Amino acid sequence: MSSILTNNSAMVALQTLKGINSNLAKTQDQIATGKDIASAKDGSAVWAISKVMESDVAGFNAVSDSLAIGESTVAVASAGAEQIVKVLKEMKELAVAGASETADFTKIEAEMAEKEAQITSIIEASQFNGVNLLKADVDGNGGTQLTVLSSLDRAGANDASNGNPPTIATIDVASADFETDLDVAGRTAITDAASAQTAMDEIEGFLQVAIEGAANLGASGKRINDQSDFVSKLTDAMKSGIGALVDADMEAASARLQALQTQQQLGVQALSIANQAPQTILSLFR
Repeated sequence: MSSILTNNSAMVALQTLKGINSNLAKTQDQIATGKDIASAKDGSAVWAISKVMESDVAGFNAVSDSLAIGESTVAVASAGAEQIVKVLKEMKELAVAGASETADFTKIEAEMAEKEAQITSIIEASQFNGVNLLKADVDGNGGTQLTVLSSLDRAGANDASNGNPPTIATIDVASADFETDLDVAGRTAITDAASAQTAMDEIEGFLQVAIEGAANLGASGKRINDQSDFVSKLTDAMKSGIGALVDADMEAASARLQALQTQQQLGVQALSIANQAPQTILSLFR
């Protein structure tokens, strides 16, 4: 039945064109933003997961900053400890030289005093960002260790779906405390061969303490460095995962855009033909 009041063909053509225009707008938005899931209405479940992951990436960026500061702090302390080991070795050599009855004990003792002052100076200078791992009070507030933020854990009960925040993991670096353990100023003064032998034994003890402290700082520095590398790779992997969830396939979007533009042109033409259909009714009255 033909009607001049109801044009079913035009309605079908119009609905088809609306669908094409809607898909075209979505495709153009994907191309403009580069995202397939740009908002919650595009896919609420995937969008929610991506936002949690993005917050974790931001958290891991903060972890990277913490690790960088921690690594630098430990590196400064480690450099100071290794320098102190070197000075103590020189002091040991002086004490060995003083074991001879023909040694100039006055000059040896004077040089010893200079090296003791050097060790004190190194301990005081081995600080970074207000933290000195060679002193008993590492931060001026009674702290005995450096706590470095190292990771975030979302496994198990800490999963975002349970409504719980991630667990924060840390690396604790204990103070080497050379300020207390290396009482170089309290060693035996070298005045003769016998006192030189006593001083050498004392310095040997200091040297072992310094070597152990330097080794521990080096191990902590290596651990922080390794963790920093891991966090960097983990952050990259998470960014890649987020991209796989929400990024648009630009090759597919380009092909889809070309197809939809062609469909739009055909839809407009189909609607135009449908709108002309009632005019054919005029031929019935001629």
